[in-house]
Amino acid sequence: MLPVRPAFVAGNWKMNGALAANAALLGKLRMELPECRVAEVAVLPPFPYLDQTARLLSGSTISLGAQDVSRHAPGAYTGEVAAAMLVDLGCRYVLVGHSERRALHGETDAIVAEKFGAAWAAGMTPILCLGETLEERQADATLDVVFRQLEAALALHGVAAFANAVLAYEPVWAIGTGLSATPEAAQAVHQALRQRVAKDDLAVAADLRIIYGGSVRADNAAALFAQPDIDGALVGGAALDADAFLAICRAVNP
Repeated sequence: MLPVRPAFVAGNWKMNGALAANAALLGKLRMELPECRVAEVAVLPPFPYLDQTARLLSGSTISLGAQDVSRHAPGAYTGEVAAAMLVDLGCRYVLVGHSERRALHGETDAIVAEKFGAAWAAGMTPILCLGETLEERQADATLDVVFRQLEAALALHGVAAFANAVLAYEPVWAIGTGLSATPEAAQAVHQALRQRVAKDDLAVAADLRIIYGGSVRADNAAALFAQPDIDGALVGGAALDADAFLAICRAVNP
C-alpha cells in the first residue's frame, strides 16, 4: 500500500500585491486556515514582499515560498536572487520552470533544471512546473512535453533529488483562462508522471507530491483533489482572494 502523501496547496501571487492588501489577506488566512485541516499551505509573493510576508506568517502553519530563483551562486549577476538569499528570508519552497518564465523569459529545460538543483542544494523544496501549450495538447503531445521537462531535471540531479521536491502539472492553456483540465484528464497526466519517476525509484515516486495548476477554483477543487494522484494545487488568481483560497484549502480535506 502506498504511503499517504500530505496534501499541499500553494498560492502563487504572481506580480501582484501591496503592503496593506498583503497584510489583510495574510491576516485572514492565519485566522481561518487552522479550521481547514489541510496538511500544508504555502504562499509565494513577489520578491519585494518576501520579508513582509515572512514577518506576518511568523508563528503560523503557513509556509513561505518564492516565485523564482537564480541558477547561480551569489556574485556578479545583477537583478538575480540566489537560493541562499531566499533561505535567509525563510523560504521553504520555490517555483522553478513556471510557464510564464519559460514563455516570457526564454527559460529552457536546461536552465530550469539548473534552478531546480540550486534550490535543492540550498535546502529548499523546488516546485518543478511542467505543462503543455494548447497547440501541443491538440497535437496529442502532452506526455512528450511534460516528460521532456521532467527528464531534464532527472538527468542532471538524479531521482534522489525528487525526495525533496514537488511537481506541478500546469497545462499552459488553462492558466488564467478560466479553463481547467477535467479531473480525469489531469489525473491521467499525474499518474503518468508518477509512473515515470517510479521507473527510477518506487519509494520516491510513492511519496512525491504532484499538484495541479490551471484555473483551480472553489467549484472545481474538490473534484480535482478526489483523484488518486492529484495531491493539491498551485493556485493563481484565486490565491489573492482570501475566501476563494480558503475554500480551495477546505476542499482538500473536507
